[in-house]
Amino acid sequence: MENMDPDHYDLNRRRRSSFRKTWDPFMLKTINDEEEVTRKSIQFLQYLICLFFGVCVLGFAFLSKSSLLLLISTSNMNSPFENKPFSHLVLACALVVPNVLAFGKALWKTSFGSSSSPPKSILAMVCLIEAIVALATSVLVLVCLPNFDIITNLCILNGVCLFPSFLQIVFKLKTLKCTLLLPLIGFGLTFLGLLLFVLVHIPQRQSEDIKYLQAYVALAIVSLTLISLNWWENFTLGCKIGFMENIRESLRYNRNITYVCTSAIRILVTLSVVAAWIPINKYDWKDLKTVSQFELKIILSLFGIQACSSVLCHWFGVLVCKMHAVRRSFVVPFILATPVVFIAILIVLYDSSNRYVEGVTFNLTIFCNGLKTANESNSVRILLLEIPQSLCRAQAILNTSRIGLALLGSSTICFWLGLFFSTFYVWGQHIQRIERTSHLFVRWLYEAAFMEQSMLLNTRVQKKKKKNKEIKRKSDHVMIYLCATMWHETVDEMEKILTSIFRLDKYKPNSLKSHKDNFDFETHIYFDDAFTLVGPDENMQERVANEYVKNLVSTMEDIYRIFSREKHTSKDEQEDDDIVRPTIMETPYGGRISYTLPYGNTIHVHLKDKQKIRHKKRWSQIMYMYYLLGWKLNRKYTTLSGKFANEISTENTLKTEKENTYLLALDGDTDFQPSALILLVDRLRRYPHVGAACGRIHPTGVGPMVWYQKFEYAVGHWLQKTAEHVLGCVLCSPGCFSLFRAAALMDDNVVKKYTTTATEAQHFVQYDQGEDRWLCTLLLQQGWRVEYNAASDAYTNAPQEFKEFYNQRRRWVPSTLANTIDLLDSAAETSKKNPSISKLYILYQIIGTAASILGPATVVLMIAGSFTFVFKWNGNVALALGVIPPALYILICYKVKSDIQINIAAVLSIFYAFLMIATIMSIIGEIIREQTFITPTGLFFISMVVLFVSTALLHPQEFHLVLYGMLYIICIPSGYLLLPIYSMVNMNNVSWGTRETAAPKKLTKKKPQQVKRYEKKCKCICWDVELVIREDKKEEIQQMDSAIDEIEVMEPRIEDNWISNLQEKSVHIELIEEKLDESEKPFWNDFIEMYLKPIDEDKERQQEIAKHLKSLRNKATFLFFIINVLWLVSTFFLQLIGPDIHIKIPKILSNGSFSEDEKLEVEPIGFMFLISFAGLLAIQFFTMLYHRINTLIHFIAYKGTEVKSQQIVGKYQQMYKDHEV
Repeated sequence: MENMDPDHYDLNRRRRSSFRKTWDPFMLKTINDEEEVTRKSIQFLQYLICLFFGVCVLGFAFLSKSSLLLLISTSNMNSPFENKPFSHLVLACALVVPNVLAFGKALWKTSFGSSSSPPKSILAMVCLIEAIVALATSVLVLVCLPNFDIITNLCILNGVCLFPSFLQIVFKLKTLKCTLLLPLIGFGLTFLGLLLFVLVHIPQRQSEDIKYLQAYVALAIVSLTLISLNWWENFTLGCKIGFMENIRESLRYNRNITYVCTSAIRILVTLSVVAAWIPINKYDWKDLKTVSQFELKIILSLFGIQACSSVLCHWFGVLVCKMHAVRRSFVVPFILATPVVFIAILIVLYDSSNRYVEGVTFNLTIFCNGLKTANESNSVRILLLEIPQSLCRAQAILNTSRIGLALLGSSTICFWLGLFFSTFYVWGQHIQRIERTSHLFVRWLYEAAFMEQSMLLNTRVQKKKKKNKEIKRKSDHVMIYLCATMWHETVDEMEKILTSIFRLDKYKPNSLKSHKDNFDFETHIYFDDAFTLVGPDENMQERVANEYVKNLVSTMEDIYRIFSREKHTSKDEQEDDDIVRPTIMETPYGGRISYTLPYGNTIHVHLKDKQKIRHKKRWSQIMYMYYLLGWKLNRKYTTLSGKFANEISTENTLKTEKENTYLLALDGDTDFQPSALILLVDRLRRYPHVGAACGRIHPTGVGPMVWYQKFEYAVGHWLQKTAEHVLGCVLCSPGCFSLFRAAALMDDNVVKKYTTTATEAQHFVQYDQGEDRWLCTLLLQQGWRVEYNAASDAYTNAPQEFKEFYNQRRRWVPSTLANTIDLLDSAAETSKKNPSISKLYILYQIIGTAASILGPATVVLMIAGSFTFVFKWNGNVALALGVIPPALYILICYKVKSDIQINIAAVLSIFYAFLMIATIMSIIGEIIREQTFITPTGLFFISMVVLFVSTALLHPQEFHLVLYGMLYIICIPSGYLLLPIYSMVNMNNVSWGTRETAAPKKLTKKKPQQVKRYEKKCKCICWDVELVIREDKKEEIQQMDSAIDEIEVMEPRIEDNWISNLQEKSVHIELIEEKLDESEKPFWNDFIEMYLKPIDEDKERQQEIAKHLKSLRNKATFLFFIINVLWLVSTFFLQLIGPDIHIKIPKILSNGSFSEDEKLEVEPIGFMFLISFAGLLAIQFFTMLYHRINTLIHFIAYKGTEVKSQQIVGKYQQMYKDHEV
């Protein structure tokens, strides 16, 4: 067998493999190979939500329009509301609400972000246009409209489409297509509406009322024409004139400063018009002091309704566009807003006619006389009476000619249809998922007087994309590298990650090139410490793959068979034989196995030999970053240089490729669905400044430790990560499931700095103990944004044993603190580079870090409080007893081994768990004893319960995790007192702590023995004296030196048999041995020599590092513990001083009344801490609400646009089909 020819041996192995395939067709399916299918209930919920939001858009548009019309009507000189200066002032305030909001938004971004100023000439031109629009709007609403009736005003407000439709015609004349007809009709109808509006008010008899209105009619027409200039930027997007393009480009990048100026100008112009109009109209500003309570209530209520409904209407309008419900929930509600308001007016008129007029035949004169005698005390009824009264004030016009009513109706219809045809382009909008609001709408907000008109006309006109498919392919093409790191994963864990990869291959076949979610992907698995040496003696060793690699090969084979069963026809099988050519090869770093998946994508398993290349996770990440980005990406463009000369330069092409190349970092046990990846891709695809995005990580496993982590992960993602995402950036994108942009990783000071070898004590803590957090810190410091997507779910195994959990967190706690301090230390520079990192966000992180550092002291105070209530002990005595256990545990951690520390922590955790139950009971008892829950402790407890329950309700699919909340609460002392102590004291331990196995024994040289010549020992009561004289035998030394030299010269011979070993292991998939590409070898040799050469184990250097690590540990723990001690000591002295300095809070009884005799006393420090902590939780809760809405938008948009699953024929259906006659 030993002398058998290798080719003959390989031939026999193939024959055995083929023979086995004939009689072993059975499989054990332990995985889920099915795709994620959207349930019908989810689809129904999607349509229901879009319908609900559409109704909200229509409802708030109705409230905005109707309240504005009523405000205008109250400003009429004949209105029963007598204080005209007040009504005009409130009406002007309603007009400037969106300008105030835009000014505040722009000022905030300018103050806490980076903003540049546009050229002065462009800024002056834009400010002039905005001043003209503000002047026209103010004149129309404040001067003209109060003189018309409510129906006429409703008609006039739709006549702002003249200039937008004209611009559409001008910039579509070159094409002369049928699309030109729609804006042409819109322009004609709008112009016809203005003409009919003039005809309505042409006097047939010389009536003073008619003459009085002529000036306002002319002023209204001029104002409408000037107001239509407001949307010039949107409808000049098709203009190719040089200076117009420069203006748009300048405004695009300088909107913050522009809006600060333009909003201020619009506010000033509006207030100037109202300030001038009041004295012109012979009103007195002093009347503001004599406003009646009735008018104050009515007019301010209308103002509040108009302002709030407008803001909500705009907000819901943006949401439905992002949900891809543009037609049914955006265009239709806004188009129907005017008819709905008109119908509501008719309903009010009908009701008023029945209420105040007797008789069947309707007569306007009789109706108006009946209104004069109406006496109502209800505020709503009085307000509704303003609608028919406004018509009665216009009876002179209507009675002039019967034709007037017909002309007015025709004008209203023309204006409405003009708006419909002028904004018809909105019906065909193609919106990307999670599209930016700035890409949907040109202007930031809305116009208060023209709610639906401004939303429709502000919808961005989309540019027609070029037909050059090659350019589109290059700019839209996305390449994803799935990079998983493995070490000592079990078969079950390997099945999870491989199933996810095969499922993605099944979901995204290479042939599907037309869908917007199309991307190409490759999978690279980096296996640490993949080889082991076996042999009969020390002189002859055989390098083979370890058991974990063999398990991976076997698991790969099993899963491949499961996913390839759907290739039924012989043609498909023949194609598979042509495509599937798994290869195995030796590489400078160890070895590589390559598989081609059933649908054409590939998996490359890189087997690392720690004798040739550095092991551990960070070095594996550096390995795939340099290989995939530094070698493959750059090499591709150096070989293709010059081929894109007709398109764009090679440099710009490389830049685009880097922006559209993503790396998905995975752990060896991650389980995810294809939709989870696509949701992350959406964030990087749409937002170029996003460097990384992570999903919702779900820990899996069984047992109390996993239950605790399930709730801990849930709270961390629900509140902490969402707050970071909304307020600034996510600080840690976990390495088990995160998507990174190649351009971000290839930026300066990111990957290059990530390759830094730890040489100082703090480097070992920050660089190697939490490598994913450090990588995110580098991205943030370089100006990239890191985001969180709650709809992207991934599952990974969590520690199931107490010891494994503590060892994992022993790495995480110090590295988290170190990276946070590093980010805070560079806050000034980072906030300049990164627009998402503001000074307020830095303040939020400082407060959060301080709360984390004070966690142990806070838990001690909580335990002392439970002692006080349960055992009726003095507060200081209870505090002293509460300090003793953690203080003793600190001393124990300094003296004993880590295993003993963990065992003691486990015992104390059980003790504290019972104590926490007593604490909860004590809080409930205190509420019962005080007969009120409105105490600091009671409010805190109840607010925490309400917070967690309400947060879980907003995550319905994860609501069951609330059941683990009780376990989480009773384990708070273990997680926030004992665990920080263990982590900080063992900071000098930089081992991984999880999945570790015993290191193999190394061959050591025996030291030469020495011979004793003289030995004398003397013993006293407390003194031992030993005198030993030793002498080396020269002959023995020479013999030993020669033996050592022989050992050094005659190293054990190592034979590589791992390839044949794995070929035998792979039965159904034949691994074909190949050679590594010659062009790739120099890269690996240079790369390993420069960055990944195994670090020599210098004992003296290791001892020095251990010494520095202990020194760092001592400094850090001293600072950490002294801060907590100071907190406890201050509380102790405050209790010792007594109630003189306590804050006294009135006691609120259960019925809501205040107790006159009893008051609650609270320590000032504790009270401030509770207020700060409660404020932090409140911020996190509201940011979570905002994030949930955005997640809902993204989820609904994805479900409405996701690629449909391929029609897979089931097994039994195929059997029936094959036998069908």
